[in-house]
Amino acid sequence: MKKWKCMCGYIHDGDEVCDFCPKCGAKGADFTLLDDAAANLVERSRNTNALHAQLVDLARQIERVCEAGIKDNLDPGCVDVFEKSLKGSYLMMKLSLTEMQGHMNKGKWG
Repeated sequence: MKKWKCMCGYIHDGDEVCDFCPKCGAKGADFTLLDDAAANLVERSRNTNALHAQLVDLARQIERVCEAGIKDNLDPGCVDVFEKSLKGSYLMMKLSLTEMQGHMNKGKWG
């Protein structure tokens, strides 16, 4: 499927360009048809960014579990594991968010 890029960065997927940009309202004639290499990069970026978003979501789930375990406070060993895991999940989340920010800065969002 062809990919068309608006001057605002919106990517339209389709065999024909759209009539206007749903984001900024630019006319379809103002879109640029991406070559195969650029279109492939858009697809790969979409996939990788979706994976990063899943990782962030999983890290948030781990945070909630760890916070519940810390609150339960069964014994010092359990609390230690939950506290260390909480720190690890925060780092995991921040790494993926930072990578996604880098993708946005490089126009690799799609």
